[in-house]
Amino acid sequence: MLTQTVKAAARKILSPRAVRYIRRCFQRHLPALELYRSFLRGKRGLEIGGPSGVFSDEGPMPIYDVLASLDNCLYSDRTIWTGDVRGGESFRYHEQKAPGRQIFCEASKLESVGNASYSCVLASHCLEHVANPFLALSEWRRVLEEDGLLLLLLPHKDGTFDWRRPTTTLAHMKDDYTNNVGEDDLTHLAEILELHDLAKDPAAGTPEQFRQRCLENQTHRAIHHHVFDTLSALQTVDHAGFKIMRVDLLLPFHIIILASRGDGVVDNGPYLEKGSELLRRSPFVSDRGLA
Repeated sequence: MLTQTVKAAARKILSPRAVRYIRRCFQRHLPALELYRSFLRGKRGLEIGGPSGVFSDEGPMPIYDVLASLDNCLYSDRTIWTGDVRGGESFRYHEQKAPGRQIFCEASKLESVGNASYSCVLASHCLEHVANPFLALSEWRRVLEEDGLLLLLLPHKDGTFDWRRPTTTLAHMKDDYTNNVGEDDLTHLAEILELHDLAKDPAAGTPEQFRQRCLENQTHRAIHHHVFDTLSALQTVDHAGFKIMRVDLLLPFHIIILASRGDGVVDNGPYLEKGSELLRRSPFVSDRGLA
C-alpha cells in the first residue's frame, strides 16, 4: 500500500480526477458497481444517517460522485458517529459536489420533507437502528417521486456481532408498526445483553459500558433493534411496497438492495423464494440453510 507521504505527493502532482481513477484501480468493489452507478447517475438524493464510508470514493460502493445532489437526515445535531453537526447547507458528502442540506428529524418522521421530493433515498446500515422499520420505510417511500429509487444496505447477521441473535420475524416488525413503537423502545434489550458478541464490537467497551449505552439508546441509537438475514431483508422491503430491482451480497456483512417506489401491484416473488439461487450462492452460511 502507498504510504501517506506518497499519497500526498501524488495528489500534488496529479489532478483530482486522476487520483480518484488510480485509487479505484486498487480498490475492491462490488462486482455490479457500474450498474448501480448507472441507475443513480444524476439523481437528487436524500440519505438517512449519512455520510456513509461505503458510498465514498474509498468505499466498496462509491456512488456519491454520480449523484446530482444529496441532502442528509440525522436524528440529532450530535451523534456518536458524526460528533457535532450544523444544519442548513452543510452536508459535505463528496469533495467535487456542492454541500447538501442537513436535516434534523427522525428517520421514521421526515416531517420537514414534502411528498415526492427526491428521486432516490440512500440508507446504509441505518434501518436496523430504527425501532419501527415499516414506519421508516413508509416515510422513505412517501418522499420518493414516482419511480424513485431506494438503495438500502443492511448488515447480515452472520458477519456481525449479532450472529448469535435470532433473525427478527416479519410478524414482529408488523406488530411494531401496528403498535406505533417509538425510539424509546427497549423490547430487545434482554436479548441484546445476552447474545451480543462484544468480542466483535470492541468500540462498545466493557459489558457494563455496553449495558449503559443500551439503556441510553434514545440518545445514542447504537442498538440493533432488528437482525436480518437476506430473506428477511427482502421480505421487509417487499412488505413495505417497494419493487425489488437488484440484490447483491458483499462480505463481510453487506446486504445490498436496490428497489423502486413500486406504485401499484408489486410482484417480488422470485426474490422471496426460500430455495432461490440467490440464497444457494450466498456467501453467508445461514442463507444457504434456507435454500
